[in-house]
Amino acid sequence: MNVKNEVKIIFPSNSCNEAFARVAVTSVISALDPTVSEIAEIKTAVSEAVTNCIVHGYRNTAGKIELYVRLTEDNTVYIRIKDTGTGIPDIKKAMEPLYTSVPEEERAGLGFAVMENFMDRIKVTSKEGKGTTVKMYRKICSGKNT
Repeated sequence: MNVKNEVKIIFPSNSCNEAFARVAVTSVISALDPTVSEIAEIKTAVSEAVTNCIVHGYRNTAGKIELYVRLTEDNTVYIRIKDTGTGIPDIKKAMEPLYTSVPEEERAGLGFAVMENFMDRIKVTSKEGKGTTVKMYRKICSGKNT
């Protein structure tokens, strides 16, 4: 599929950059003329993925988060969010609703469930000590085909 547009941004794992990532993705996908609902759902999925990098990937340390967004001619949004943090020892377990690796922080454990609900497809890969990559796909149904 031909690429209409793409952008890659690398930013520090500061909690304030979670909002920045949402705005950046919204700016890129606006070219597809998404509905307010589509924007809100994609922003929420991005927010969950970036928050996972900050809270779980880097825990009490700092690192970099890579955000890559690609739009294709068939109005598909592909988003990749990647960290080089601690990694996930058991992805299947981590993706279970209500599971959290930091219960002492009273986390809901719904991040991956939210991403799965709001995106058409997600794929998570991770290696302990090397980091985690979340790939998300969403077809924009209301979009222009320009």
